[in-house]
Amino acid sequence: MPVINFLTQCVFDAGALKQLGALAKGKGITRPFIVTDAGIKASGILAKVEDALGVPPAGVFAETIPNPTETQTKQALKLYKESGADGIIAVGGGSSMDHAKAIGLLASHSEPLETYAAIIGGAKKIGKIPPLIAIPTTAGTGSEVSVGMVIIMENGRKETFASPNLIPVVALCDPDLTLGLPAHLTAATGMDALTHCIEAVLTPSINPPAEGIGYDGAHRAFGMGMLKRAVKDGSDAEARWHMMMASYEGALAFVKGLGGVHALSHAAGRLHEKKLHHGTLNAVFLPHILRFHNGAADAKYVRLRDVMGLKPSADLADAIQDLNNAIGIPKTLREMGLAVMDGPGIVEYALKDLAHFGNPKPMSADDYARVYETALG
Repeated sequence: MPVINFLTQCVFDAGALKQLGALAKGKGITRPFIVTDAGIKASGILAKVEDALGVPPAGVFAETIPNPTETQTKQALKLYKESGADGIIAVGGGSSMDHAKAIGLLASHSEPLETYAAIIGGAKKIGKIPPLIAIPTTAGTGSEVSVGMVIIMENGRKETFASPNLIPVVALCDPDLTLGLPAHLTAATGMDALTHCIEAVLTPSINPPAEGIGYDGAHRAFGMGMLKRAVKDGSDAEARWHMMMASYEGALAFVKGLGGVHALSHAAGRLHEKKLHHGTLNAVFLPHILRFHNGAADAKYVRLRDVMGLKPSADLADAIQDLNNAIGIPKTLREMGLAVMDGPGIVEYALKDLAHFGNPKPMSADDYARVYETALG
């Protein structure tokens, strides 16, 4: 099976989970601490991971919540330290993987966590963390190969942290673990992956290899129709393989940066009581941001149309909206539980988000407010 060394080692193929024990041993993990969520435990995937390890875990934290928080990270950190673990294995979607990174960061660095936030230059303060193996069970976030993590802080912000030292030492990508994922989660996580690819391409920083990978991910998810196929048939192994690859590629691509879609999604996602799914937010915001930036990156829009299998005259925003409609994404933010009163706070936090600085065309508070109002419906 392919072994890819781009940012880190990736073992990618159906059935790759069986290599976990050898991979952990090779990275010096003899007492692993597993970080996952209740759904993974209930589905039986956690048991499969424990079997594949071949050694009893030092500890398990299976209560990771969607959009992980600083408060829960501190709770899990206590268990990690008490367990005597010498490494971490993250199993799940982006929440579990980001949570595992945060646990590893605090296990090896002094508090407070906000010291290491990217927006204040905290990346230079992030050194090595305990060895981390990431096993994604959705095809969306790409956190298994990402330099970043996103945590809701006790100060109310949804903060991005970024450093090469946060990249897992191994990404173990087994598409079989996504077979049977419910259609609504397949759609939401898949749109997260597609948004990563598109926004990474459009951000103006220069990184041709990463940009090329972003185009390829967009081709798989949209151009080859693999996202639609995966949503339609959860047992479609070929579609699951390509979507996990598109997710992986999205994270490789966004080392270039992201843009207004993620600035808004992070700002809305900090509203913890709303329980908003990050990928669904991305999907709803993406057409509106594409319309805003139309004309600011014409050559990239042309190439995106090409790799996505669209006609040269096609409207990218309309094409994304049509895809959203086809796979069951809510049409408006209002359907997700957001309201007019949430707008000012979301705009305020979007302007402070790291992704805001990756827009191909500058966005003001008024610009974000108009996008939010339109997306609200």
